[in-house]
Amino acid sequence: MNVKPLSMVQASYMVAEREMVTRVRSKAFVISTLILVVGIIVGIVAMNFFASNSDTTTVAASDDVAAQLADADGLELTEAPTPEEARSLVQDGEVDAAVVPDDASPTGLTVIAQSEAPTTLVQLLSQAPTVELLEPDGGEGPMRYILGLAFGIVFMMSAMSFGAPVATSVVEEKQTRVVEILMTAIPTRALLAGKVIGNTVLALGQIVLIVAAVSVSLIVTDQTEILAGLGTPLLWFALFFVTGFLLIATLFAATGAMVSRQEDLSSVIAPIMYIVMIPYFLVIFFNDNPLVMTIMSYVPFSSPVSMPIRLFFHEAQWWEPIASIVISLVACVLVIMLAAKVYENSLLRMGSRVKWSEALKA
Repeated sequence: MNVKPLSMVQASYMVAEREMVTRVRSKAFVISTLILVVGIIVGIVAMNFFASNSDTTTVAASDDVAAQLADADGLELTEAPTPEEARSLVQDGEVDAAVVPDDASPTGLTVIAQSEAPTTLVQLLSQAPTVELLEPDGGEGPMRYILGLAFGIVFMMSAMSFGAPVATSVVEEKQTRVVEILMTAIPTRALLAGKVIGNTVLALGQIVLIVAAVSVSLIVTDQTEILAGLGTPLLWFALFFVTGFLLIATLFAATGAMVSRQEDLSSVIAPIMYIVMIPYFLVIFFNDNPLVMTIMSYVPFSSPVSMPIRLFFHEAQWWEPIASIVISLVACVLVIMLAAKVYENSLLRMGSRVKWSEALKA
């Protein structure tokens, strides 16, 4: 009975399914994913809690003084009819400070505190000068840094977690000679495509979980303004992530095919590791440099990190992410063609490490 050979699509799907099922059944993978999602939720909730607490100052005041402070943000007022009662509340630690009438004071008020007057309260009671900001949007440093850190870590960790195992799997199949059996039934390029697609789907699935965790956490903590601003950047991040990860996973598979032992793997995948880590460090050190961020948003390996940040701060024109994604897709096709040739020419070569010049020969 003749068995009909598998088509390229069928073989790729079968390999991809095997990669995904094997990974999902791993307890380490499931536990690490749960820890990541729970950590994100707990982190956002905790930061919001501490930020809310740190921004609130408890103040004891009489009715007439409390009326003056009623519209001030960040104050929690406690009634104290007399200055003596207000002083007692401060001494007992029930409030951070007290504000009492004082005719001798230039402002007509005196602040009572234990060892140091709350800065927020003093600033509210002080007469502030008129302020003119030449760059009203220039105070976005902390948020820009946080976003760069978040996008950079997510991209780098996902690339490491799902890309490096592709190379490990290829070497393991070569070392155990399993690849020779697989290639009798599956085309070499289908084997490469299945590995890359399977791990890309898993990595994208984890990104979707992270986005869901961030969205739920921001909604629960009533930070919907931040969520509204992150909507478009997060969608573009997911799209850029797919192209960026395809590039990286394909390169991991190709370089993994160039060695026959696990001991030699670290040396060949080191350049790919640098490609993954460099965008993270660049966006940390140059997140406020418009020129560097613009250049990075057009480089396929760094666009998943830099372009969403520029979109969040409305620094990119509507056509820029489209142009960048086209560049990434073209680069993806070229790199996949190159990596497929290296993979095909190196997979059955055992012994010493295959050189790039040899791997690229027909």
